[in-house]
Amino acid sequence: MTGNILFDPLLPTWLLTAFAFCAVASVGLALWRGLKGWALRALTFALLLAALSGPVWHQEDRAPLSDIVLLLQDATASQRLGDRARRTENAASQLEQRLQARRNTEVRRILVPDATDDGGTALMQALTGALSKEPIGRIAGIIALSDGLAHDVDLAPQLPAPLHLLHSGLASDWDRRLIVKNAPAFAILGETITLTLRIEDTGAAPRQAEAPLDISIDGGPSQRFNIPLGIDMEVPVTLPHGGRNVLQFSVPAAGSELTDRNNTAIVQINGVRDRLRVLLVSGEPHPGGRTWRNLLKSDSSVDLVHFTILRPPTKQDGVPVDELSLIAFPTRELFLDKIDDFDLIIFDRYKRRGILPSIYLDNVVDYVANGGAVLVAAGPDFASADSLYRSPLSEILPAGPTALVIDQSFVPEISEVGARHPVTAGLPGIGQWGQWLRLVDVVPDTGHTVMTGAGERPLLVLSRYQEGRVALLASDQAWLWARGYDGGGPQLELLRRLAHWMMGEPDLEEEALWAEANGQKMRIIRRSLTPDVGQVTIEAPDGSKAELPLIETKPGQFEAQYDGPEMGLYRLTNGEQSAVIGLGPASPKEFAQVIASGDVLDPIIRPLRGGVMAISDGLPSLRTVRSGRPAAGNGWIGLTPRNAFETLNVSQTPLLPAWLVLLALLGLAIGAWLREGRH
Repeated sequence: MTGNILFDPLLPTWLLTAFAFCAVASVGLALWRGLKGWALRALTFALLLAALSGPVWHQEDRAPLSDIVLLLQDATASQRLGDRARRTENAASQLEQRLQARRNTEVRRILVPDATDDGGTALMQALTGALSKEPIGRIAGIIALSDGLAHDVDLAPQLPAPLHLLHSGLASDWDRRLIVKNAPAFAILGETITLTLRIEDTGAAPRQAEAPLDISIDGGPSQRFNIPLGIDMEVPVTLPHGGRNVLQFSVPAAGSELTDRNNTAIVQINGVRDRLRVLLVSGEPHPGGRTWRNLLKSDSSVDLVHFTILRPPTKQDGVPVDELSLIAFPTRELFLDKIDDFDLIIFDRYKRRGILPSIYLDNVVDYVANGGAVLVAAGPDFASADSLYRSPLSEILPAGPTALVIDQSFVPEISEVGARHPVTAGLPGIGQWGQWLRLVDVVPDTGHTVMTGAGERPLLVLSRYQEGRVALLASDQAWLWARGYDGGGPQLELLRRLAHWMMGEPDLEEEALWAEANGQKMRIIRRSLTPDVGQVTIEAPDGSKAELPLIETKPGQFEAQYDGPEMGLYRLTNGEQSAVIGLGPASPKEFAQVIASGDVLDPIIRPLRGGVMAISDGLPSLRTVRSGRPAAGNGWIGLTPRNAFETLNVSQTPLLPAWLVLLALLGLAIGAWLREGRH
């Protein structure tokens, strides 16, 4: 029970101040005039002021409350290295027993788990959550059992008591890690990019000048190099293909290091083409030629070279050559010297007219065999004696003409295999397309017929020839869709997909396997023209394998969902298709630094004069220290008693009862009057 004097004024403070000023003036005047009762007058005013101030005796009935100590136990992945988990658990149990044995002390033991989404050790978030559940005025101390490598120190709360770190490291701990800097998300095919690598030893590492580094692309055979330790090394890399390239850099694990989880770095870079170079050769002016030109010019990534044959060599009109304003067709430069500079060659209604000799067309065949692409948009001339099919190009063309040209209206349709092919699958507005008016009858030899025309005759045939690709569009009427004839159709999307498939766009491959990562989950996607693709085999980073059935979600596309048990590089295999994908960072934030230290938490520990000690040196003793004093020393840590209490009852008793004040005032006033009246 405690008591003290409080004041509960009956008048506002400013009014009491004014009254006091008047009282002093009155007493001063009496003293100046020599009145004998000035002292009694002063006592009268003083008593009246005291009564108006309302003094009371404030008494509280209190019950003491115990002090609370927060014991944070780090249970994240880095705490499971070596013998840290056992060492930390034993220390936490012993400390908890010691704290509970202290008089008037309670313990709150808080486990700090792994943060989600590679957030590392969220020690400060756990501490903030614990403080929010307890009265701040009862916190006597905070003890953290951890490696000290918190990743959220910028979220540290205002601490009401000293923080002490007992770290789980050993003096002999050391680790080697691989760091990859400035890795871009995209890179241009054919151009060299530079990655910066660094192999770094921390802790009590053995003395070495170099360490081996293995580099592999897309899970292929690795190459080994010796890299100096502690030095930034620039590594030039050229991506081998378009789409996603998975580069894996790894350093073999040393036998005594803490972990090899930070010895590997996976970099995923998308390879993109700088510019797509297209050669468009129109045999004669016609409405479809402008359609092709507008399509290719609308794509900023396409460099288009377009020639239209306006005056073939066989034309004899008597106009001298030196008076013509036409540009001569540079056949040698295009089809002999620079043919390999183009990604795609389009023959639009072109026929043999003596402009391209057979030797140049033989060169086109070799161009396709070495990875080039040729698209033939056929007009009526394709069915004539001057057809391109009756040239060396017949070796690569997927279909031959029957000499029949069908001049009747028809609505293009997607074939059964076309519904599965990425060029034609899911084209918008199926069933509402406008009509075309002409079709060249062809007989397919190879490839896939993805679109059909009148009488289910082949309209669009796609094929491969050795390393290259060939397409035959057996009609010159695609421009009708662009003009909106009979409702139009997806001409722009169809021709865009067709052109990009021929140039090897990875997203339009008809046989492909890839995966999309979302945290530790992956969505496996298999595209195929066959109705059944079987199972996909998944090889985890530790070498274990699992098989999952691939379920068809839409024509030509099969999917499966897989939860990866750990972070790292996964290999996927289905038939002849294979892919690699990295789940999570190869070196998670939790393993970026693994040598236990108090440096990270020092800015939080120092202001309240806490301490940093190693569990391996023995548990420190517990002492009671006053607030503001050093809270740690050689072999001991301090707790600050809070002396918190709970108020059970409050009572207030007036020090000056009204009747007593009234009698005293009357007595003093009468005494002053009598004293002054006699004189």
